[in-house]
Amino acid sequence: MVDAAAMVKALKLTELVPSQTGFLPIEASDINRPGIQLAGFWDHFADERPQIIGLVETSYLGSLDAATRRERLEKFVSYELPCIIICRGLGGLDDLIELARARKIPVYRTGESTTRLMIDIIYFLNNHLAPRTTMHGVLVEVYGVGVLLTGESGVGKSEAALELVKRGHRLVADDVVDIRRVSDNRLVGEAPEMIRHLMEIRGIGIIDVATMFGIGSVMRSRSIDLIVHLEHWVKGKEYDRVGTDEKTQEILDVSVPMILLPIRPGRNVAVVLEVAARNLMLKQQGYNAVEELEKRMFARLEKTAARAEKIGGGDGE
Repeated sequence: MVDAAAMVKALKLTELVPSQTGFLPIEASDINRPGIQLAGFWDHFADERPQIIGLVETSYLGSLDAATRRERLEKFVSYELPCIIICRGLGGLDDLIELARARKIPVYRTGESTTRLMIDIIYFLNNHLAPRTTMHGVLVEVYGVGVLLTGESGVGKSEAALELVKRGHRLVADDVVDIRRVSDNRLVGEAPEMIRHLMEIRGIGIIDVATMFGIGSVMRSRSIDLIVHLEHWVKGKEYDRVGTDEKTQEILDVSVPMILLPIRPGRNVAVVLEVAARNLMLKQQGYNAVEELEKRMFARLEKTAARAEKIGGGDGE
C-alpha cells in the first residue's frame, strides 16, 4: 500500500479525484500506459499498476467517435485501478474523470512530461515499497563508503563516529538505523525523523551534530557498503590478522562485507575505520593486499627455488 498524500507531495500532483481511504493499493514499482487497451485490446492488461495517460493516449481518445470513446473508457475504469495520472497538464478528459469518480478511482494531474513522471514515480515507488528493517547501530559515511557500526551497548560506537565526524566524515544515524532494500544488492540506511542528526555521548548526553559541527557533518541517508562489528578485546581469542577470512552479514537478503574489530584501550578506532573504508574501495577497484602479498611470496619462493637449482646444477658439474 502507498500513502496517497505522500505520493501527491513527492510528485507534485494535483488531486482531481482523491483517494477515499488515503492509501493506494500499489504493491510494486511498475507502471502502465494503457494505449493498447484504449485501442480495444484488453488481454494481459496490467490493471494493478498506476495508469499513466500521456499525449499519445489523449490524442487517440480524441480521434474516436463519442460512442466508441465512451465504451472504451467505461471498460477501462471497470477494472480495479489503483490510480490514474494525467501528464502534461492535459485537458479534454472530463468524461474519464467523471467515470473514475463514479468508480472511486483516484485521479491526479501533473504538468510534467510523461517520461519525466515515469522516472519520478518509479523512483518514488522503489523507495516507498522497499523492504525495511531497523537495527541498533551507528551509520557514518567515510570517504564515500557507508559504514555501519554494530556491537553491544557501551562498546564505543558513538564515540568512534564522533571522532570520524571531527576528522571530516559525516554522520547518518546514531543508535537506531532504519534500513531499506532499494535493489537486489543495495541497502540504504537513515535515521528516524525524531532523532535525525542527534547523537548520545555517555557522560555528556544528547548533542546536535549538525548544529555543533555544521550541516556538512551530516547527511540524510547513505548506502550500507560495510559493516564493522565492534567488540571488547578478548584475551586469547584468535582474530584475523591477515585479512584472508572475508565475512559477510545478511540484511534483508543482501550480503554486506563485515569486519570484526576488537577494541582495547589506546587503539585509535577512527583511524582503523578510515583504513577499512579505503581498503574496501581498493577491493572494489580490483586491488587486494592479501593477493598482492601472496604474489610476492610465490615470486620469492620461485626465485629461491631457481637459485637452489642453479647451485645444485653447478655442483653436479
